Amino acid sequence: MPVLFEPFRIKVVEPLRMTTRGERERLLQEARYNVFRLRSEDVLIDLLTDSGTAAMSTRQWAAMFQGDEAYAGARSYFRFEEVVHSLTGMPYIFPVHQGRAAEHILFTLLGGHGKIIPSNTHFDTTRANIEYTGAEAVDLPIPEALDPETPHPFKGNMDVERLEELIQRHGPERIPVCLLTVTSNTIGGQPVSLENVRAVKQVLERYGIPLFLDACRVAENAYFIKLREPGYAERSPWEIAQELFSYADGCFMSAKKDGLANIGGFLALRDAELAERVGHLLILWEGFPTYGGLAGRDLEAIAEGLQEAFQEEYLQYRVGFVSRVVEWLTEAGIPLVKPAGGHAVFVDARRFAPHIPPEHFPGQAIVCALYLHAGVRAVEVGSLMMGKRAADGRHLAPPLELVRLAIPRRVYTESHLRYVADALADIYARRHELRGLRLLREAPFLRHFTAELEPL
Repeated sequence: MPVLFEPFRIKVVEPLRMTTRGERERLLQEARYNVFRLRSEDVLIDLLTDSGTAAMSTRQWAAMFQGDEAYAGARSYFRFEEVVHSLTGMPYIFPVHQGRAAEHILFTLLGGHGKIIPSNTHFDTTRANIEYTGAEAVDLPIPEALDPETPHPFKGNMDVERLEELIQRHGPERIPVCLLTVTSNTIGGQPVSLENVRAVKQVLERYGIPLFLDACRVAENAYFIKLREPGYAERSPWEIAQELFSYADGCFMSAKKDGLANIGGFLALRDAELAERVGHLLILWEGFPTYGGLAGRDLEAIAEGLQEAFQEEYLQYRVGFVSRVVEWLTEAGIPLVKPAGGHAVFVDARRFAPHIPPEHFPGQAIVCALYLHAGVRAVEVGSLMMGKRAADGRHLAPPLELVRLAIPRRVYTESHLRYVADALADIYARRHELRGLRLLREAPFLRHFTAELEPL
């Protein structure tokens, strides 16, 4: 296996604190078996999320010293606007403190009771912000997306036939927007092809429905298109992303992912009337439109980070790093979502622990075991995060039960992830010992963040 070369030098380091198994047993119990409730100082390797956890570059740190903290008309905004406009081609650009703020504003304006918002797959905060307005979030992935082993190159694609059926069944007047998430986090960080984007756009144009992108991992998606879609091998990831955005009427992005920043995001639009309405709510909830809840230094970090995220040397390393972990876990026989995604490794919890039914959260059982055994924090993307309750209280399971090992950008080395792979292999060898969990307390929205559980 060739050496994985990191295209950077490490300039600042942070010590890691080792804990004993006894400490972790106590900490997990105190956290009510919910790893979101753990303190980061008690985590050895943190793969909870790739959001806001990137290591920033020297250029980003230098840019932050250029931050203009003026309340209105700050030059940092105009640098940020220039980069985002160059990427998206959209004339109306609003900074926000993170992606879900853009979701909140957008779906407050477009959602509401009786509305239906289709997507290839909605992620947790997107779905919650849609449903909070009374609208219905509908996932329309291709059939291959629901089979973890199918080696389809673009499992993030939307099922175009089902999209048209949905529009004809409910009427375009009930569908204010269609959303494509690039890449699709819920089903394994899988990319969407440009061919699929064009097909979706053609259907929507016939019915006058706008297309929006959830673009938080658009650089990784563009790189997968370069690698896997015929006709794009000679195009740069930036150019591919520009074409991707050209089919969209608007987009929102958490810059905490492919913006390589620790905070921030944006909402970008083509429609002047919608932009005016967004601006009113932005002032009410986030701040003046030239800062949107962010410091000028954060706008500078995002402007630089967005450009760095599209560098081919970085993307080759980034995607290769995830693929390497998939190779190690495959050698150990661990069931995974394949092919490898862009930002994380996804373990198929249903096949890993088939003796645990969905209502007892097999993914969360694996997450707890990984922390207990090795001090590694992962996250469940299954019945705890994506499941629902029927009106009669029955548990409604999602199509997939996954454990996500989200890899922070430019933070960990190959040896860190080798440690994680070995630890997970140890758990898999004793998987019959895993026990399910019982839900004790849950919130009405995004319950996985604050839920309390106990082992059966």
